[in-house]
Amino acid sequence: MSELLSQYKKKFGQDMFAKTSGIELLDAFPGYAKASMKVCDNHLNSVGVVHGGAIFTLADFAFAVASNSNGRMALGINAEISFFKALTMGTLTAEAKEISINNKLATYLVEIKNEEDELIAHFKGTVYRKREKIDFE
Repeated sequence: MSELLSQYKKKFGQDMFAKTSGIELLDAFPGYAKASMKVCDNHLNSVGVVHGGAIFTLADFAFAVASNSNGRMALGINAEISFFKALTMGTLTAEAKEISINNKLATYLVEIKNEEDELIAHFKGTVYRKREKIDFE
């Protein structure tokens, strides 16, 4: 594991919401992040499929890591998600990629896929980039 990925895992591992959801950071570098979540019973809604909020949480975590990995604090100001396929089990992977960045704003696309590499959902988010640096030490 790279030193940078190790630092990101330490920093973003403090996210208790992601931790209690079972989200694991797989890879990250400036402007990019990949995370996974094994579907468990607590991720299912009342009709037995993965809750949209669980999928959004996974996408939002990858978005947060990718947007903060540039070393400046970034806070979400807009996010939207579209769901394409329902599922009841397996492992979901979210891959966030930076598509636009400037001094104040940055935008990311996140694809959420299942183990068969089928697109489950698509997330787009924008952050406001604060001046404060993030300490990864």
